[in-house]
Amino acid sequence: MSAEPVFVTGGTGYLGSALIEALITRGYLVHALTRRGSEMRLPPGAHVAVGDALDAGTFASAIPAQATVIHLIGTPHPNPSKAAEFVRVDLGSIRATANAATSAQASHIIYVSVAHPAPVMRAYIAARVEGEALVAATGIAATILRPWYVLGPGHRWPIVLTPALRALADDSGDARVGAAARTRDPDASDRLARPRRRQPAAERPTHRRGP
Repeated sequence: MSAEPVFVTGGTGYLGSALIEALITRGYLVHALTRRGSEMRLPPGAHVAVGDALDAGTFASAIPAQATVIHLIGTPHPNPSKAAEFVRVDLGSIRATANAATSAQASHIIYVSVAHPAPVMRAYIAARVEGEALVAATGIAATILRPWYVLGPGHRWPIVLTPALRALADDSGDARVGAAARTRDPDASDRLARPRRRQPAAERPTHRRGP
């Protein structure tokens, strides 16, 4: 059992709620940020922190010292028409989280970014790349996850791309695309979309335990 504190933003989303449940099962002390009125949507066992994800001053004091901060906030169902929301929500929230983590003397930041470069969703990628820079600027040990896509409830459409991935496998420079497209494993597309740890150039090496 571990008593390490973890602070999660975006804890009521399909990814955050599943993560919180898993962390609590593993014995972590989980604190989760949510807006007022959404407290009951958090998984049981999480310590509720009510605040505005775009305003660090409303939740910085709720982050335990030396906590791991996991940032999961983003624009729902991103598409090219939501460029303004990527700046307001995606970039605005990681800026607030980076500031709050610094103020709280957090020990680790985990940020779910997006795979790049890519020929589509440029505004989305730009916001996430700037978010990575904000995390690096804190000087806090960080883990940056860059999935192509995260499958979950209401987010399974990439599965239909499997035939196209198979056709593109021979020309792809991405080893994950080639491997997933060539295999007959029915879970290949799921693994392709699953987040993987990536270490940006600015990241300091870390050997600590925890999420």
